[in-house]
Amino acid sequence: MAQYSRLEVASVMKETGMVPLFFHRDIELSKNVLKACYDGGARLMEFTSRGDFAHEVFGELVKYANANLPGMILGVGSVTDAAAASLYMQLGANFVVTPVLREDIAVVCNRRKVLWSPGCGTLTEIARAEELGCEIVKLFPGDIYGPQFVKGVKGPQPWTSIMPTGGVSPTEENLKAWFDAGVTCVGMGSKLISKDILANKDFKGLEAKVKEALDIIKKVQNK
Repeated sequence: MAQYSRLEVASVMKETGMVPLFFHRDIELSKNVLKACYDGGARLMEFTSRGDFAHEVFGELVKYANANLPGMILGVGSVTDAAAASLYMQLGANFVVTPVLREDIAVVCNRRKVLWSPGCGTLTEIARAEELGCEIVKLFPGDIYGPQFVKGVKGPQPWTSIMPTGGVSPTEENLKAWFDAGVTCVGMGSKLISKDILANKDFKGLEAKVKEALDIIKKVQNK
């Protein structure tokens, strides 16, 4: 069961400004990645459900975080149907991220007051997601739309909270462009948790990279 309500999760997303995301089949490696992100200052992690038995890895990560990483909010990404969302919530997912807007996922998440963030690509989809109770909309793929799209949305809908994922990199130039456009937070995957870091098990390097990215975000956030 989720330990954090959707409003609590949304608040941490807004405060910290970044959600690291990754997937790996190896449980011990995944624990080390999670701890490195935590030690670097991240307080959210999206584990993307992209492989066989991903739910088993996720369940172990939740137990590890609950026992060793106080305040770490674990969620799941790449969820494509309500059944998968329900399974992950049973395993302790505190938020659910989807690549597309699916109303069946909205229903099961809202029932448990768990934050869900659907991938949207049009203003109509964003408006529908908000009508269904979405707190923070995922803009995906972010690099296709860019900061100008966010700025365009925020004109008629200043209340909309957006999290671009895809095309976000841990550089001041990139992050400043997104936050200047009005994003609430960003999702960051391989540009942050790279294949080289995973292959070399460079967890100290990852910790430093996460800290650097969060420091940049704190600098460029429009508060």
